[in-house]
Amino acid sequence: QVQLVESGGGLVQPGDSLRLSCAASGRTGTTYGMGWFRQAPGKEREFVAGINWSGDNTYHRDSVKGRFTISRENGKNTVYLQMNSLKPEDTAVYICAASQYGPSDAIITGRGFDYFGQGTQVTVSS
Repeated sequence: QVQLVESGGGLVQPGDSLRLSCAASGRTGTTYGMGWFRQAPGKEREFVAGINWSGDNTYHRDSVKGRFTISRENGKNTVYLQMNSLKPEDTAVYICAASQYGPSDAIITGRGFDYFGQGTQVTVSS
C-alpha cells in the first residue's frame, strides 16, 4: 500500500502561481510512476500530468503545457506540480496518484494508477 497526502492548494488570483506537493509513504520502495489529476465541480476527473520513476519522462495535458510542470524528489518520496499563470478554469480539486502495478504508459494515458490521495483544493478567482 502507498499513502499519498497532497498540500499546497489555496485561493489565488488569475496569473498567480502555486506549487502543489504530494508526499508518499508506505511501500514506496519499488519503482512507480506518479501523476496529478483534477476534478472541477460537475465535471469528470481529468489527467493533468505524469512523471516516471527517474523523472526523465513527463506528460502534461495540452491545456496546461507551458504553465504547469511536474517534478519529483525520490529521496523525499515527493512529487510536485508547479502551476504558473493560473486561470479560473484551473479551479478544481487536485489529486495525486501513484502507479505501482499499472502499465508503463500510465504516466502518459492517465489509466492504470493504483493509489490516489484525498486531494487539495485550488481556486483561481479575482
